[in-house]
Amino acid sequence: MAELNLAVNENRKAGIRHKKMQSPKIDMTPMVDLGFLLITFFIFTSELTKPKGFDLKMPHDGPPMPTKESTTMTILIDRNDKLYYYNGKEENAITENKIHAITYDERTGIGNVIREKQLKLQQTGINKNELMVVIKSSSGSSYKNSVDILDEMLINNVTRYAMVKPSPDEDIFLNRNN
Repeated sequence: MAELNLAVNENRKAGIRHKKMQSPKIDMTPMVDLGFLLITFFIFTSELTKPKGFDLKMPHDGPPMPTKESTTMTILIDRNDKLYYYNGKEENAITENKIHAITYDERTGIGNVIREKQLKLQQTGINKNELMVVIKSSSGSSYKNSVDILDEMLINNVTRYAMVKPSPDEDIFLNRNN
């Protein structure tokens, strides 16, 4: 604790001049110690809390890798926060009009669709980790939507997914439904 030293003259007799009270002298050593401890603490913690990104493994350029139609699911991210999905091949989904609009809703959204697809795979004797999700973002989609979809992959334990550019037909579909 800081000490407060005051010099007071106790003799009060006639004819003796009173000494003026001296200004208080405060020992600032503990305050300086505390200041340095706080500075050290904040420097140390700011070094520990560097922003961390997640690892996203991107494939090398090359020929497309074929996947089974039964284990493939494609998610289209449109501008204006719209999501679409389809199962299987792109050509079949577009010609048969099997591209479905979806939201991020917890009960009926994209997470639920992924879990249902994993369950269907397990019921047919296929490991749920065989599910391949292809994520395609349009040029006007927001970064937040891409991160939200990647979060859904993590939440639903999807181990195989890829982010690719939409095909010209999918771009036409997204522009038509925008």
